[in-house]
Amino acid sequence: MIELAARYTVARMMERNDFHDRFKSGTPISVHEFLYPLMQGYDSVVLKSDLELGGTDQKFNLLVGRHLQAEYGQEPQCILTMPLLEGLDGVEKMSKSKNNYIGISEDANTMFAKVLSISDVLMWRWYTLLSFKSEADIAALKAEVQAGRNPKDVKVALAKEITARFHSHAAADAAEQDFINRSKGGVPDEIVEVFLPMGEDGAPLGIGALLKLAGLAASSGEGNRLIDGGGVRIDSSVVCDKGLKLGVGTYVLQVGKRKFARVTLG
Repeated sequence: MIELAARYTVARMMERNDFHDRFKSGTPISVHEFLYPLMQGYDSVVLKSDLELGGTDQKFNLLVGRHLQAEYGQEPQCILTMPLLEGLDGVEKMSKSKNNYIGISEDANTMFAKVLSISDVLMWRWYTLLSFKSEADIAALKAEVQAGRNPKDVKVALAKEITARFHSHAAADAAEQDFINRSKGGVPDEIVEVFLPMGEDGAPLGIGALLKLAGLAASSGEGNRLIDGGGVRIDSSVVCDKGLKLGVGTYVLQVGKRKFARVTLG
């Protein structure tokens, strides 16, 4: 680490905008923050990288890699930066840790619904960065919306394009129909099946506990809070009574717009 650190100067490190601004304002900078660019740059040395890709926020670190390669007698890599993709919230970059992401391995219905959940403003950013449509085609869609076309129609087209890319066109069509059914209060064709045995005394099960056992709530208390918020349905009917108890039978439980379970008590 000491040998690696000797290959880069503090003056060069302070050229990074973030470090420069913080130093100027008197905001502390920890030593470990200097180590991160060095470690990332050393990856390029070990791999003898020809090309490194990264977001625009990684430009400084990528350039450190070029410098270190030259220090170690290698041809400096080319770098290619890409714009950052804002996540579902339209503010922060898409990140699993921020829970504002769409996973490429998520099922088609979830993927489709998540794309439709973004704002009309963010939709155009996603079209630019994610769609295979040309800039001219995207501009034409914008003009149609400005002329009165419902932006939801254009967002549906984007949702289907992205869903088809990771699944299939048939899956994208099915996801669209599933979303329509849910918006009308319908139940998806495929939902989780849960079988719960009744106790020896056959006593009915409270709705809060049932939501927890069905995997629709983290705890009975959370289940009750969901009921208070009007987010729980049984067989399409909103549950208002937290004291509700259910006996032997099969019920379709719904939490919010996307969580469903067909629960059989017996």
